[in-house]
Amino acid sequence: MTPDTWGIPGPTFLVLYLAAIAVLAVAAYLHRRTLFAGDPRLDVERLAPENIAYLNGRERLAVYTAMGRLRAAGAIGGGDGSTLVQTGPLPDGASVLTSAVYHAAGRRIRAREILSDTWVVSALGDLRADLERNGLATTAGQRRTARRWAIPAAVLVLLGIARLIDGIGNGKPVGFLVPSIFTAIIVTIVTLGAASSVRTRAAARGLSTVRKRLSYLSPRQSPAYATYGADGAAMGVALFGAASLYAMDPGFAAEAGIRQNDTLGGSDGWTGGGSSSSCGGGGGCGGGS
Repeated sequence: MTPDTWGIPGPTFLVLYLAAIAVLAVAAYLHRRTLFAGDPRLDVERLAPENIAYLNGRERLAVYTAMGRLRAAGAIGGGDGSTLVQTGPLPDGASVLTSAVYHAAGRRIRAREILSDTWVVSALGDLRADLERNGLATTAGQRRTARRWAIPAAVLVLLGIARLIDGIGNGKPVGFLVPSIFTAIIVTIVTLGAASSVRTRAAARGLSTVRKRLSYLSPRQSPAYATYGADGAAMGVALFGAASLYAMDPGFAAEAGIRQNDTLGGSDGWTGGGSSSSCGGGGGCGGGS
């Protein structure tokens, strides 16, 4: 009879291994809840649409929201080659980010390059720093700390693989170890993914409340954006993603090269195309319904 692999019986190792995975997963979750708690006293509903957009979909959605505000106000339009152009004055009370997007349009920047514009990058940095100071956005340090839990999780994966190899070489049954290793892999992936959250739990709860209260701005409700003005149009984009830009002004959204299904924090939303539309490069489509 061959000796137990590593001197530990298979059932005993399996119980200890699964227990270690469970303890690690729970510990990482509890630590992350504390680390990403935020300040529950803060009122997310009072935030500007651009700030809400950042919490909902990071830099890209914040820029989409600024574009939506400007388009609804008739301040920008689409030009040749997927460029943005100024078609009217900067709206009163525009945020720093919205002003940066407006000035970028004045330089006829290509829409797909706006996230690399110096002024836009600076405005996004200020916006992010303000949200971090107020406990609504997680800091890079917090996310880095949370990701460290993936290290022991990865160690468990490697331990399981080593046990699997040695068990096979020792002629021992390893059927139950394989799904256990996959469980450790899943825990590692989930830990990394959850540690990348840009918003705190307080911000997530606030966003959920705002989204329910303003559900009438959802593209599925076919809102008349002209009724809600530039602020309402911007909030619709902030809460419900790029689909709101298409609901508000499909011609402009297509000219800007934005994908209709680009929603919240997803993949790259720029198509880079130069789709034309009946709106032309000016403000003909406006920001209405």
